Amino acid sequence: MTPALEVVRTGPLTLVQDTGRPGYAAVGVGRSGAADRGAHRLGARLVGQREDLAALEVLLGGLVVRARGRLTMALTGAPAPAALDDRPVAHHALLDVPDGALLTLGTPPTGCRTYVTVRGGIAVEPVLGSRSTDTLSGVGPPRVAAGDILPVGPAPSTFPRVDAAAHPSPTPGPVRLQVLPGPRTDWVGGLAALSAPTWVVGPDSDRIGLRLSDPHGAAVTRVDPWRDAELPSEGMVRGAVQLPPDGGPVLFLADHPVTGGYPVVAVLTEDASDRAAQLRPGEAVRLVVAPLPR
Repeated sequence: MTPALEVVRTGPLTLVQDTGRPGYAAVGVGRSGAADRGAHRLGARLVGQREDLAALEVLLGGLVVRARGRLTMALTGAPAPAALDDRPVAHHALLDVPDGALLTLGTPPTGCRTYVTVRGGIAVEPVLGSRSTDTLSGVGPPRVAAGDILPVGPAPSTFPRVDAAAHPSPTPGPVRLQVLPGPRTDWVGGLAALSAPTWVVGPDSDRIGLRLSDPHGAAVTRVDPWRDAELPSEGMVRGAVQLPPDGGPVLFLADHPVTGGYPVVAVLTEDASDRAAQLRPGEAVRLVVAPLPR
């Protein structure tokens, strides 16, 4: 039997994601890939395989899959309550999944994206060298749907080295995201303009980006002589903090456009980009200045 996952239910959104397709921005195709790269990387390390193999990215739980063949799996990212048949199972640990067993994910109490990693990787057909689904451009495999049979690749020659990995629990209060200066930081007079308010994640946020607003009406404004300046479109990167005319920052995530015309006034650190990918609408955010490397 060729090992596979049979999809019984998907929840709000389930995608196949790997490390993305770098190198195509010049022809208008973004990298995409796992929104929380750290969680995706940890899953690969737990099951003892290369980090570029594909896993499932599950938004707000709801996934139910049946194993076809005996599989080794791991759950990382948002801590969705999980059960193997009727037995609760842990995150950040190796799971031995017998043939025919059902893995069920509930809604995570914190975070929003859970990664289901299978030893051997999800082996759907790649597009431009990647198995990632880009929700902005539509490039990549289709969204996972009930009834899909997702093939699992051959197990690698390497073996898992640990049974479980320690993982810190989220701390209460506003989420602190570290930022570095962007190419247009001087347009707002420095990073202090971004770090003063406590922002809230807007309801129209997704894998493309997070829209932030201040419930008290504060906005970041441009300083002279940039108040009425215009920009040609410039290249965008994951973590770019763009400032639209309404003064509410937009934090670009994995499926960001390859170009944009609003000024990029800051850039999230790599860890902050991963953390931002786990934020839900309504969560409070503080943008704090990251210490510059010495």
